[in-house]
Amino acid sequence: MAEKIGFVGLGAMGEPMARNLLKAGFGLVVHDIDARKVQALSEAGAEVAHAPEAIARQCAHSICMVETTAQAESVIRGFAAGAAPGHIVICMSTVDVTALRALGEELSAKGIMLLDAPVSGGTKGAAAGTLSVICGGPEKAFAACEGMFRAMGANVFHMGDLGAGLAMKLINNMLLQIQVVAIAEGMVLGAKAGLDPQRVIDVLRVSTGRSEALERSGPRMVARDFSPSGTTDISYKDQELQTALAKALGVPMMLANVSQQFYQMARTAGYGKEDGSSVVKVIEDLAGVRLGAKKA
Repeated sequence: MAEKIGFVGLGAMGEPMARNLLKAGFGLVVHDIDARKVQALSEAGAEVAHAPEAIARQCAHSICMVETTAQAESVIRGFAAGAAPGHIVICMSTVDVTALRALGEELSAKGIMLLDAPVSGGTKGAAAGTLSVICGGPEKAFAACEGMFRAMGANVFHMGDLGAGLAMKLINNMLLQIQVVAIAEGMVLGAKAGLDPQRVIDVLRVSTGRSEALERSGPRMVARDFSPSGTTDISYKDQELQTALAKALGVPMMLANVSQQFYQMARTAGYGKEDGSSVVKVIEDLAGVRLGAKKA
């Protein structure tokens, strides 16, 4: 039996990631504010703890996979309260880089190592175990955790010091979010010009406009399938982190800032819990057209 791992945050991403750790033979101790999610993992073989502090007392490594920076700070400080020197805390949430580095200093003073290891690949990648895991932090801690990262992801990267993984994840998300808005604009322009939206996608797939973002978002826009792989609210949260990092480093982010306004408009229109591709509805409303099959 492999070593025991703690896991807090059994949401749309965390739950399948935790299941893949169980499948790989790792002992798992879980906690979540949703008792139903905890029960489901317990039935799959995980142990249950009532708080992050209790998890850290039982495990050598503890994973945080929550949504916001404030939540991550609370969970990680909880781990630190129960952890012994040598414990490794892994933040797999997408959070503020500066805040995480400050936490790293707090934990280091207690002899606890902190890694950032955000992931890319969405809920499908989480379920399939094919995520990209993008790490930053001490090489010793990364080496100790690489095996469990490979139980959750097909691509594992160590980018450098603490915060480097998060910086890389934010860049990746920035590019995706800008592209989704551009795809939505292109699809709506095509509809307004009388083009069949599915034929637009067919052409783009074999032309220079093709992209992973198109494959993820284009068919959703046409099918009106806005069930969340990643919500508009989370996209907006990530954009806040991107622009904050850019401001701190003095880097202009014109496209990122403009695209963020579309996500904010989508949230204001009530699409915050829908997939990020729902930004197309904002552009449809502005253009006075809806995507749909071209009539004969």
